[in-house]
Amino acid sequence: MPGQNRQWQLTARPQGLPRRSDFTLATLPVPEPAEGEVLVRTHYISLDPAMRGWMNDVRSYIPPVRLGEVMRAGAVGEVTASKHPGFRPGEHVAGMFGLQEYAVAKGDALQKVDAAAAPLPRYLSALGMPGMTAYFGLLDVGAPQAGQTVVVSAASGAVGALVGQIARIRGCRVVGLAGGAAKCAYLRDELGFDAAIDYKSEDVGRALGAHCPKGIDVFFDNVGGDILDAALVRLARQARVVICGAISQYNSTAVAGPKNYLMLLVQHARMEGFVVFDYAARYAEGMTAMAGWLKDGSLKSKEDIVDGLETFPETLLKLFNGENFGKLAIKSV
Repeated sequence: MPGQNRQWQLTARPQGLPRRSDFTLATLPVPEPAEGEVLVRTHYISLDPAMRGWMNDVRSYIPPVRLGEVMRAGAVGEVTASKHPGFRPGEHVAGMFGLQEYAVAKGDALQKVDAAAAPLPRYLSALGMPGMTAYFGLLDVGAPQAGQTVVVSAASGAVGALVGQIARIRGCRVVGLAGGAAKCAYLRDELGFDAAIDYKSEDVGRALGAHCPKGIDVFFDNVGGDILDAALVRLARQARVVICGAISQYNSTAVAGPKNYLMLLVQHARMEGFVVFDYAARYAEGMTAMAGWLKDGSLKSKEDIVDGLETFPETLLKLFNGENFGKLAIKSV
């Protein structure tokens, strides 16, 4: 059994953007699994905007990370020891293992993954939580119909890029918002979006008007703030606004709500939030669909991998300053 386990613990509640001083990189003995548990060596650890909310001591859809605990995070890795009949050393699994090199988990909390069928980081992107978020958030909550216009904010990110591609597969016209010429070109030229708006250099409201002359039927929002307000003004009748996230607000001390919400009344539209965990019983459905689209080439997945567990505090900030390009993850081994 290996002797040491490095893990990032949350030791202070961040004020604004998280800082390295809000965390402690601790070295502890590698834990041993009890009956019904397995020991996993993490290989890739997911970094997600939701992590910022988990650091706050406020009411949410999931309890906050307590001070002194390992920072919560999804990951994929290899079973190194098992006291569960359903898992053997050498198998690869995904789960909420936290920001650490080794984790003990109950067998019923693990999902086996096939490293021969897809690269391991893909199980943190299109075949993981971002993929399930995009699939169920768009198709169940957004309910797009062929020929309708779907607009996606943070469209080059882990979830947004998949949402846009699924909408395109379903026969929709797709407009993505992203930051910078390179990301916008990626949306148009590689992912097949019909149009891309650079929120850093364009007037978003004016561009939405130009690219969505009949209005927005589905707005899948990952950003909130001014972007959400610009989209609300341009909703089509009976539009659906899907609230997946609000990354523009996560580090604010005073969250800015939508000013133009009365457009929901005017356009007989609805705005609905969702949490992907609510669809856990249907993950197999989503993974089957995503795997099929990946296999036939109609869906692409992009991962942004950074080496080294020790880089976590700085790597996390890539999510909030727009540096990441695709699904952000840390390679821990």
